[in-house]
Amino acid sequence: MARELFAPGKVLIGVVHLLPLPGSPRWNGNLKSVLNRAKMEAGILHDGGAHGIIVENFGDAPFRTGRVQPETVAAMTLAVESVRASVPLPVGINMLRNDAISALAVAVATGAEFIRVNVHYGVMATDEGIVEGEAHETTRRRHSLNADVRILADVLVKHAAPMGQTDIGLVAQETTRRALADGLIVSGPATGQPTNSFDVSAVRRAVPDGFVLVGSGITESNVTRILEHADGAIVGTSLKKEGVVSKPVDPDRVRRLADTFASL
Repeated sequence: MARELFAPGKVLIGVVHLLPLPGSPRWNGNLKSVLNRAKMEAGILHDGGAHGIIVENFGDAPFRTGRVQPETVAAMTLAVESVRASVPLPVGINMLRNDAISALAVAVATGAEFIRVNVHYGVMATDEGIVEGEAHETTRRRHSLNADVRILADVLVKHAAPMGQTDIGLVAQETTRRALADGLIVSGPATGQPTNSFDVSAVRRAVPDGFVLVGSGITESNVTRILEHADGAIVGTSLKKEGVVSKPVDPDRVRRLADTFASL
């Protein structure tokens, strides 16, 4: 289970949203600026009290539904290695839109502790097209690599609609028991939008001993209510200056939210 990666208490995982990487439409040709920004924001998250960091190729929108390009994997590897070298925290990878195999490869190469998989099990209709879970391939690849990398899987991920089972509790059970996820993520409908606390409680009832994180919309004002039945959260937007996802991480927002987590 992924719980053992983190200290006791409610877990705050901050997000490093990478600037556009090579191969994406807005790539500006300067990888050094990408790496410097990543290291700076990782340092702010660490100093502010975050318990872990997840690195995302967030600037690469619009995202691919299949494997990302080799140049993207190479740049992500450098970014994750830079973050891991700069902060003594568990580090994870989310290779958007849903490239778990590349994320796993980066984790193995860098020693990162976990990956986030938006669609690990089942089929979702997303902004980018139909996305099918590849739990069968991801878990076998992890085993063949003898990789101690935890899989945190979204349950009915944001920016998507399910094509099939919509009972979030059943999906949570199957993602854990049949797809072998090490932790589950419950999010709202879109980036920065609050997660429904009823969804979180439904997942908790379905997997009472599981590691459950909230994946979107956590703020200082709603954290106590939404995290009642969760082990922690992945937080990006509300830690940015003015709460705007495209802006840099705000040290004051990180410290305040980390203090709130510590009091729960």
